[in-house]
Amino acid sequence: MTVAGLPDRLFRIMQPGIPVVLITVGADGWGHAALTWAAAAAADRVRFAVDHGSTTLANLERAGKATLQVIGAENTLALIKGPARALRPRIAAAPFGMAMWELQPAEVRDQTWGPVAVAPLAFRWTGPEADAMQGIERAVVAELRDWHP
Repeated sequence: MTVAGLPDRLFRIMQPGIPVVLITVGADGWGHAALTWAAAAAADRVRFAVDHGSTTLANLERAGKATLQVIGAENTLALIKGPARALRPRIAAAPFGMAMWELQPAEVRDQTWGPVAVAPLAFRWTGPEADAMQGIERAVVAELRDWHP
């Protein structure tokens, strides 16, 4: 379905920021998937984080398009496809290199089906740095959501 933005329910779920699967097209023509965070800055703009030096970043720079797989609350399973552009070369809240990108939804596809329910995708940090990583995650998501040019 071609859309001018996110449906209200999907926007509401994505606005605070959530983990998503980011899918890009590799130089070999095959899909490439990476886990990241995304936040809907508006119904027509979804921001997401991309690691510096990654295959994902190279794919975005080359192709300028992305797909976000949302596996969220309220049995939400959706694909959001669209052109993507770099917003900021560096996310200030991350102590490691991450860029901020933005996708303009061109197509949103509801992928829920029948009597099957999905659980939201979530990161669970482990190990001695778990608390610090949770704090970084919250800060990165807040920057994705709240940054204004």
